[in-house]
Amino acid sequence: MGVLIVEKENLKHNIRQIKEYAKKNGNPRIIAIVKSNGYGLGLKEYSEFLIDNGIDFLAVANCKEAVELRKFGIKEDILMMSSTAIKEELKEMLENNITIAIGSKEAKENLIEIIKETNIKPKVHIKIDTGFGRYGYLSSDKETILQEIKELEKYADIEGIFSHFSMSFYKEKWTSIQFNRFNEILNYLKENNINIKICHISNSSSFINFPKMNLNAVRIGSAFLGRIAVGNKLGLRKIGYLEGEIAEIKTLPKGWNIGYSNTYTTKKETRIAIVNTGYAEGFHMKLERDMLSFSNKLRYAIQDIKKIFKNTKLYVEINNKKYYILGRIGMYHVTVDITKEEFKIGQKVKMNANPLYVDSSVRRVYR
Repeated sequence: MGVLIVEKENLKHNIRQIKEYAKKNGNPRIIAIVKSNGYGLGLKEYSEFLIDNGIDFLAVANCKEAVELRKFGIKEDILMMSSTAIKEELKEMLENNITIAIGSKEAKENLIEIIKETNIKPKVHIKIDTGFGRYGYLSSDKETILQEIKELEKYADIEGIFSHFSMSFYKEKWTSIQFNRFNEILNYLKENNINIKICHISNSSSFINFPKMNLNAVRIGSAFLGRIAVGNKLGLRKIGYLEGEIAEIKTLPKGWNIGYSNTYTTKKETRIAIVNTGYAEGFHMKLERDMLSFSNKLRYAIQDIKKIFKNTKLYVEINNKKYYILGRIGMYHVTVDITKEEFKIGQKVKMNANPLYVDSSVRRVYR
């Protein structure tokens, strides 16, 4: 099994670039998103690294990760971004000093009930649905939002209010509509003497693409990893790669099949290395297509078709040189052409991987 290598200097570089860009664009507070096992970099290790580099506000997407951070000894602010009406989760977050997102009447009512039971006053961020269609009060229900806040502020410290863009990696039109809807809520609340300290709607893509929408806080996730769906005008560096090693070396005769489905047959005597890392650990898996627009998805489909006809080769890197993969990628192994090379068993191999797809059982190494 390989390990996931996290390049510390590159990660520090990204943090610096993001901080500098923020200072030039309103200087919003940076909320670091560490959901999904710290975007694959390891929840504990990644969170501690961010804190050590000046980030003092973290956010996750579920109660489990929020509580885990407290168990790791993290004392900084932690926002659980997903509104929940599940009483067990609300109580657990109250007891662990987690900032709670509230986006529904049911969540508010259950939270108040548990506050009365525990006598703990939590920090709360109000979640507004401006067109994402998931968590949050509908932005069209202004009066309801106002009344919910007035009731909740008797029991909780309403520290923040936020919404979530759905297409900020693509075109500005829909993002502007969502931004305007959110601002209408903020203005309506101010007109009714409700001034909430922390307001945030921008994620990594909008932070880079539309800095005028930053407000006084931004949520940064993928940008820290340099794996963004927008133009890289901040000079961010991609973070994370798999490191495997050569487990076996052998020579195959001409006309020998390699891998499942016999998709590759040697054209001559070929020296091969078996590398002990495959797709189950995250090698050559991609996320970007899941979130892009139709036109971008179409572009990827065309690229895939071209690869079929061009026979585009996949590769690994050994000593900064490319070596091509023969046959299909296996679950835990790949076969690499090392003809004319004299590598030894145990030789380290660099393999492209998006950390989000790297299995949680794979060890994370900060180097």
